[in-house]
Amino acid sequence: MLWGASLGALEIRQEGGATRLSARFPYGAATELAPGRHEIIAPRAFANRIEQRGEIHLLAQHDYARPLASTAAGTLSLRSTDLAVEIEATVDGGTSWARDFLAAHAAGLIRGLSPGFRVAAGGERIEQRGGGLLRTITRADLFEVSAVTVPAYPQAQIEARSWEMHQDRQPFRGAVHHLNRWRL
Repeated sequence: MLWGASLGALEIRQEGGATRLSARFPYGAATELAPGRHEIIAPRAFANRIEQRGEIHLLAQHDYARPLASTAAGTLSLRSTDLAVEIEATVDGGTSWARDFLAAHAAGLIRGLSPGFRVAAGGERIEQRGGGLLRTITRADLFEVSAVTVPAYPQAQIEARSWEMHQDRQPFRGAVHHLNRWRL
């Protein structure tokens, strides 16, 4: 699985008894996911699913068993601009994982934001750059955003990702496991 995020992207404030979360995931920021393996998410790459108002979740640590908010519940709103995905959420502390998340954030332990997505057909470009590869994601279906401890953007973090090159210069995706369906 892969995640992308930006450190310091989460802001939480209390408003009349509700806990509001504001976050931004910047487009166009490059990161090195592994030595010689760079990635950029192009401006408005996530816009299609956001503008179609598909169901998107805010999760704790990419765990669907720990939802914090969702568009279907009316507690999450997202907006895609040329610069970033802007996120506003109301987090209800009525569940143990939401209280744990709020306490961890207050302690400075969770500050990153990370999108969970599937790259759409034809939605990426792979280029050789120097001795490495640059993957630019131009179109992807966003399914969730997560508050995370260690985000991949701007520092590298990888799980279950293969970047082997074939003769046609496309990355080898390896065996596809059903749990990796949101991230390629």
